[in-house]
Amino acid sequence: MIHKILKNPQAVIGLVIIAAVLLTALIAPLLAPNDPEAVDVMLKFGKASSDYPMGNDALGRCVLSRLLYGARYSMGVSLPILGLLSAIGLFLGTLSVCGGRVMNTVLDFICDIFISLPQLVVGIAIIGMLGDGFVNIVIAIIVGMWAWFTRMVRAYAQVEMGKDYILAARISGCGRLKLVFRHLIPNIMPQFIVFITTSIATTILMISTFAFLGLGLPSGTSEWGAMLKDASSCIYNHPEMLVYPGVCILVTAAGFNLFGEALRDILMSGEDTL
Repeated sequence: MIHKILKNPQAVIGLVIIAAVLLTALIAPLLAPNDPEAVDVMLKFGKASSDYPMGNDALGRCVLSRLLYGARYSMGVSLPILGLLSAIGLFLGTLSVCGGRVMNTVLDFICDIFISLPQLVVGIAIIGMLGDGFVNIVIAIIVGMWAWFTRMVRAYAQVEMGKDYILAARISGCGRLKLVFRHLIPNIMPQFIVFITTSIATTILMISTFAFLGLGLPSGTSEWGAMLKDASSCIYNHPEMLVYPGVCILVTAAGFNLFGEALRDILMSGEDTL
């Protein structure tokens, strides 16, 4: 599989972008030339210099430092959310398939309700009730997206349940839990990993959207969506303040989407498996 990925230009480009963003998030304190939260109104919209390579924003804060730390917030929030969503999707999706007709019908009905609601509207409603904060953002996005993960796992599991190796495992006396963890989940993971990879971009965009709307993260946080919100008031005089975080969001989302779609093509081609 690794060999196939390295031979795919789209996958390599996506991996390079992902690696660059993750590395930036990890070593942001070493790369940032200044404190991203330091305010100096005397440097309001200061031009690029050796001390401030990308200039200053409306409060005199270092734009480059805030962009670098923005990667930490985007990755630091989105990756734990994806981990929790994956665990919920795997548990409920396999439970739906293996738990009997009643369990399948009930979970399918609940998923239909949540899928019919716009994810952003659900998230805004949750944050509106719970208030700002990291934990509340996590809760809001999970509530808005869990049904999609559960439905995808359920679809993958239903396909696998109709295959001969599952029938053979049942005939041999394999218990339900052993069937799920030893046979079912390992065989649906390749397709599910592709879905997770492409969902990271969606999660990053949702976090940035909440921040742009002034929801979730505290005011002044060095997050790309929050930077877009701050820059919206000076779009005509200093449009570059809007471009910088927008490009960061676009490139990061594109990197995960490129890799996810390339990985999907590799798996669908039948040339290799994880």
